[in-house]
Amino acid sequence: MSLILDHIVIAVHDLEPAIADYAALGFNVLRGGEHPGRSTHNALVVFADGSYFELIAWREPAPQERWWQLLQAHGEGLVDFALLPQDTATTVREAGQRGLQLLGPLDGGRVRPDGERLHWQTARAPSPDLPFLCGDLTPRVLRVPEGDARVHPNGAQGVASLAIAVHDLEASLERYRALLGDKATVGQPVTLPGGDIHLAVVNLGASALLLTAPRHAVGHPARPLAQRLGTRGQGPSGLVLRTADAGQRSGPLDLARTHGALLEFELAESEFLNKSASSPREIGAGRSQNGSAVGG
Repeated sequence: MSLILDHIVIAVHDLEPAIADYAALGFNVLRGGEHPGRSTHNALVVFADGSYFELIAWREPAPQERWWQLLQAHGEGLVDFALLPQDTATTVREAGQRGLQLLGPLDGGRVRPDGERLHWQTARAPSPDLPFLCGDLTPRVLRVPEGDARVHPNGAQGVASLAIAVHDLEASLERYRALLGDKATVGQPVTLPGGDIHLAVVNLGASALLLTAPRHAVGHPARPLAQRLGTRGQGPSGLVLRTADAGQRSGPLDLARTHGALLEFELAESEFLNKSASSPREIGAGRSQNGSAVGG
């Protein structure tokens, strides 16, 4: 099975206000629990397509962690994203055979508020333009709840697209091909008219990654993407969610309420809504899978 989007990480200073703000925006927010051996705790926003947001905060400083460093240096917002492998060790080995060396598998886990212990494995790429892997050793349904947990008052159904800011589009595409393998659909670079941006699309099942790179040097004063790369560096920069509620299509959500994450809605097609219950993520949800996670 091809790798698909698992979750998107949003780093916040204080988890309680973030939970309240996302709930006020119409999301069903679940408390995730604590990560043993780390000072982090999290909350989840789980979608019908099986992907989710991880809102993560730190109880104590963690200067050795990249997400914490980004939070302290540049404020709240999107810091990372993960793909779901069937077997983490196999994916790491196959990527290595294609020339991409991943760090892992590394054991991780979380203790839910009800005391349930979750276990997974992670693997991380050498550069932040790529996602990390997050697969499960315990059944995924324990980590990513199903049923009513995936129903949101704002009609959110899943991730339509996730924009990834990169320095060198051709180099990033080469790394994505090595990570995803021959079955992946990786588009050719194009230039957006008048936008001074190179772009390529990587399809991940129901979601698309939009890799974007500036045509001019990083730091050009008139180029927002270049400015973004010059501060926060490579990684996720914004996303579009599918929604069943046509009233949600009103441009980007308030950054203060999303805690720095650039989020927008698009109206979901009925065909997607009909297929969401049988997403590839549900295959094997009740059995153990090898996994990963820095968070989760």
